[in-house]
Amino acid sequence: MIANGVEDEEKWLAAAIAGLQQNAFYMHRALDSNNLRDALKYSAQMLSELRTSKLSPHKYYELYMRAFDELRKLEMFFKEETRRGCSIIDLYELVQHAGNILPRLYLLCTVGSVYIKSKEAPAKDVLKDLVEMCRGIQHPVRGLFLRSYLSQVSRDKLPDIGSEYEGDAETVMDAVEFVLQNFTEMNKLWVRMQHQGPAREKEKREKERSELRDLVGKNLHVLSQIEGVDLEMYKDTVLPRVLEQVVNCKDELAQFYLMDCVIQVFPDEYHLQTLEVLLGACPQLQPSVDVKTVLSRLMERLSNYAASSAEVLPEFLQVEAFSKLNNAIGTVIEAQVDMPIFGAVTLYSSLLTFTLHVHPDRLDYADQVLGACFKKLSSKGKLDDSRATKQIVALLSAPLEKYNDVVTALKLSNYPKVMEYLDSETNKVMATVIIQSIMKNKTNISTAGKVEALFELITGLIKDLDGAHEEVDEDDFNEEQNSVARLIQMLHNDDPEEMYKIICTVRKWIMTGGPRRLPFTVPPLVFSSLKLVRTLQGQDQGQDENPFGDESSITPKKIFQLLNQTIEVLSTVPAPELALQLYLQCAEAANDSDLEPVAYEFFTQAYILYEEEVSDSKAQVTALHLMIGTLQRMVVFGVENRDTLTHKATGYSAKLLKKLINAELFMGVHISFGVLICLKRALRIANAAQQMSNAARGSTGSAMLFVEILNKYLYFFEKENPQITAAVIQSLIELIKTEMQSESVTPDLVLMLSLPAHCGTFSSRNRKVEQLVKGMSPSRHDGVVG
Repeated sequence: MIANGVEDEEKWLAAAIAGLQQNAFYMHRALDSNNLRDALKYSAQMLSELRTSKLSPHKYYELYMRAFDELRKLEMFFKEETRRGCSIIDLYELVQHAGNILPRLYLLCTVGSVYIKSKEAPAKDVLKDLVEMCRGIQHPVRGLFLRSYLSQVSRDKLPDIGSEYEGDAETVMDAVEFVLQNFTEMNKLWVRMQHQGPAREKEKREKERSELRDLVGKNLHVLSQIEGVDLEMYKDTVLPRVLEQVVNCKDELAQFYLMDCVIQVFPDEYHLQTLEVLLGACPQLQPSVDVKTVLSRLMERLSNYAASSAEVLPEFLQVEAFSKLNNAIGTVIEAQVDMPIFGAVTLYSSLLTFTLHVHPDRLDYADQVLGACFKKLSSKGKLDDSRATKQIVALLSAPLEKYNDVVTALKLSNYPKVMEYLDSETNKVMATVIIQSIMKNKTNISTAGKVEALFELITGLIKDLDGAHEEVDEDDFNEEQNSVARLIQMLHNDDPEEMYKIICTVRKWIMTGGPRRLPFTVPPLVFSSLKLVRTLQGQDQGQDENPFGDESSITPKKIFQLLNQTIEVLSTVPAPELALQLYLQCAEAANDSDLEPVAYEFFTQAYILYEEEVSDSKAQVTALHLMIGTLQRMVVFGVENRDTLTHKATGYSAKLLKKLINAELFMGVHISFGVLICLKRALRIANAAQQMSNAARGSTGSAMLFVEILNKYLYFFEKENPQITAAVIQSLIELIKTEMQSESVTPDLVLMLSLPAHCGTFSSRNRKVEQLVKGMSPSRHDGVVG
């Protein structure tokens, strides 16, 4: 059926165009021969094709444009006729003899255009006659196009100020009256279209009406272009008449479109000065009208107007724009009880944007808007509308974008209250936006109170919200927690007392994050605390320490106590490797602070973690390297504590399963004393590895291991360690030679894999050793048993 209807319409259009073109042909021939009577006859027959009711508005428009082109040619002919002496008044009377009213009125409008140009009669009289005569067509589509033609041919002939058709002082009002009357009649015809045809085709008719809306809206554009329409006339005449027609038509489509037209076509300063009148019409619109969009676009235009120049801001204060808009939005929301929460939040979002542009210094206004939004949200409970959620994010993002300062947003008491109504996922998105704003603008959150308020806002990233059980993508989770970690590192205050309060506040929040978050959030807190420790070290230099201490002051010892408690939580996560690393970092910081008992306690905790929690052999190797490396840098320990920690590290190395790894680790425990003991023990382990090598012929493991031990001996020999003598090195070289000869592998391969690149071949290494030995003092030639 639909396909057949489209095909039929195409046939009707083709037939109408054919008839129009045929009569246009005869009209052209009459025009060429200056035959006025035939020209009128065939033009009337041509225009009769517009009387059809079979075409949709879209197809009718195609036919109308063909007729419009022909009418322009006919108008030029009428001008020529008046130059040849034909009376324009007689011509105006003659065209009214056309048989059908629609062709008659098209011809009358065409001649009327020439009549106004001739100036033989006042423009206002001709226009008034034409607009009244057009009432003869009451068919919606035909009437709309006829009046559209009238508007088009008369728009440059209105008696406006500065126009060649300007008459006395009242002519501007006549021009306005003409456009308003034509607009009113067109709107009535447009609204009447919804009642044409069966109810089942209502949706189709609404679509067709939407296609014709610009025909009506052009009248408002013409009104806005009339020079004589100043603010006073707009306020007293134009706006009241337009709004009266908008409200009285009681049509959803017409009301929304025309209100939007008024907002878009008239100047911003007019809207500002007539704000109360314009806003007063909004509650009178039909409940189904999308008022939120109308008001949002109005506030958007006013916001842009305010942003265009600082000179216009006093006008906003003068008319109390914020108060009027705020009251209007409240009235509209109360009047439209069925307005979805999405609509209400959109209005408040637009109002907040307006407020931030016009009154950036009035935080109380912004907080008032947020409070009104919170009140509306509290009456609806938790949101389940994704569109409303997006609008809340836009609402909360506006202050961040305007001020580029989260600290300013923290001053808004209703900000966190609105944020509570976001679902857990969106809450995290908003928290991420806040953190990104801090990062981008390098905002300094410098007090514990501000940190408390900030973490209240980003709670969704700090801990699991109530009722949030959805699965989280691992990559997204990691990215979120990394952003929190970066935020923690940015928190700073030069005052140690306040910085310590910030650290305690952050610790209180992150301890609620659960085992998944702690590995991300504890490290930055630890390093921020260690930074504070080093700051205190710098302040304490040159000052005498109070032997009795000061409980109210912040000391490194107090911070280390807090860190010990914090890192201890990681062992229950479990994240033993991370906790071990942090303990070692703290031990090194305690070393710099000359706190031997504290450093020893941290090392003890690291050793306990190693013994009880680190079971993987690779992780053990890494942990041992860290512990031994840190132990090397420690200078705070006395002989007893150092000896205890060193022997423990040596014992851990000996217990590892792989002997090849054991020897290398033993060589790592070469603290400034006991070097020879460690190296000898490494040789004993290497001998054990040699036995393993003999069991698997072709393995170069033991030879490589002896070369590594030689490297260590040479290192301490060059450093002039008195315990390492030439005899020890020479015996080790001989041992390596013997080992290489007994293995089925070439010495060059072993040395290529094992010796440092700068050492060259084994023979060159041997020569180097001989040179070193020759240069030694006699006392160092004493043999030492290997």
